[in-house]
Amino acid sequence: MAKSGKKLSKSLRARGVRKKLADDVTRAINGTVKPKVARRAIADLSSVVDDIQDRLRGGPAKRSAAAKKAVRTRKQKARQRSKAAKRAARTRARA
Repeated sequence: MAKSGKKLSKSLRARGVRKKLADDVTRAINGTVKPKVARRAIADLSSVVDDIQDRLRGGPAKRSAAAKKAVRTRKQKARQRSKAAKRAARTRARA
């Protein structure tokens, strides 16, 4: 590993990346190993970053979307029950 490679590896290690991964990424960048290793590391790290950002914004967006859908469903069901009750009341009133 050249000086710049060691510098990159140390930089990654200082930011919390494991030693093996830091070395593999450095070798991939230098062309010693296939770039697939570096791409996979980028994908893993970016998913972690997305997860952290999502949690900082007040919870996963997926859960928020599910909660909104649940609210819509409850309102819709309540309207249906109300409509059916009114229809039944009219029927009872006629009899």
